[in-house]
Amino acid sequence: MKGNEAELPLAGVTVVSLEQAIAAPLASRHLADWGARVIKIERPGTGDFCRDYDHVMNGMSSQFVWTNRSKESLAIDIKSPGGRKVLDALLPQADVFIQNLAPGAAERLGLDAASLLRKFPRVIACDVSGYGTGGPYSDKKAYDLLVQCEAGVLAVNGTEAEPAKVGLSVVDIATGMYILNGVLMALFRRERTGKGTAFQASLFDSISDWMSYPAFYTQSTGRPLPRTGARHATIAPYGPFRVGDGSTIFFGIQNDREWRSLCRIVLGDAGFADHASFRTNPLRMQNRGELEAHIEQRFAAMTGDEVLRLLDEAAIANAHLNSVEAFLKHEQLHARGRVQSVGSPCGPVTSFLPALTIPGVSPRMDPVPDLGEHNDAILRELGLSGEN
Repeated sequence: MKGNEAELPLAGVTVVSLEQAIAAPLASRHLADWGARVIKIERPGTGDFCRDYDHVMNGMSSQFVWTNRSKESLAIDIKSPGGRKVLDALLPQADVFIQNLAPGAAERLGLDAASLLRKFPRVIACDVSGYGTGGPYSDKKAYDLLVQCEAGVLAVNGTEAEPAKVGLSVVDIATGMYILNGVLMALFRRERTGKGTAFQASLFDSISDWMSYPAFYTQSTGRPLPRTGARHATIAPYGPFRVGDGSTIFFGIQNDREWRSLCRIVLGDAGFADHASFRTNPLRMQNRGELEAHIEQRFAAMTGDEVLRLLDEAAIANAHLNSVEAFLKHEQLHARGRVQSVGSPCGPVTSFLPALTIPGVSPRMDPVPDLGEHNDAILRELGLSGEN
């Protein structure tokens, strides 16, 4: 272990992850970022199918690069006698075991969380599934977009005319963060009690929590939360506004103080704050079209930069409408050194630093592994050779 890595919060924690796609790999990558040793078990020959989602990063998959830096790849067939022998030698050394096999597969192999905890009382074991255990969907295959559909995410995303999926794999990301949360809670519990934990996380349960606000709104009002494109569904003004130079800027009003500041400083009309049609947020929502037309009429003689400067002066949150290309060049990213590169079998690839900043501690930014890259080293460590 390198000197810096020994100082990381999760140094000394070994994670064995029988993982593929996004949710479980993202969770284990977060653990690796902060010092855990993550041994990623993959199928020989093909590996994690996420490796082939695309080949745009020097021949590697953009999603695989995102979710798999700083790991060791062990390519074994866990259904073969030799592969199972390797896995059985590895499991006693694992502090954490994560698996997202197809429904029922882990139980048949004795690799479900409950079975592992019975065998290894200190292990932290997580089963990841699409819809959780029990219920009519427990054996149903699940992918991000399909769970977005089932959970009503598309019903609240998009325009009035057409629903849309979230452009990110938001269900997988949510699940990955809940897996991470569960692992960290279980590690803390083990420090206090010495006991391991078996727990489950599912894509459907994770996005269900994220869907609380639109679900509660619909349940309480008897009507669905409207799809409003780039606008906020329940707050006005909040969303995109066209400016005289042809640009589009975004800003949002959260309270009466900000509304009055907008009228006085940005619109140059303090009295407008008490207009009978706009003085409260419910009234502004009812008359949003008229309000937006009035604001854009004021903006017509201004440039985007002028409007953003006034919004900043008025202490009103605002944003440029950036493309992804513009985001990649964002001055905030580069001023703070958030864009780095990591190694890979295909050379250096772009990577963003983990979202947490711990003063004096640098996260691991180690290479993305090639399939089976660490087989020999791990087998030697286990006192085995030629097993696969």
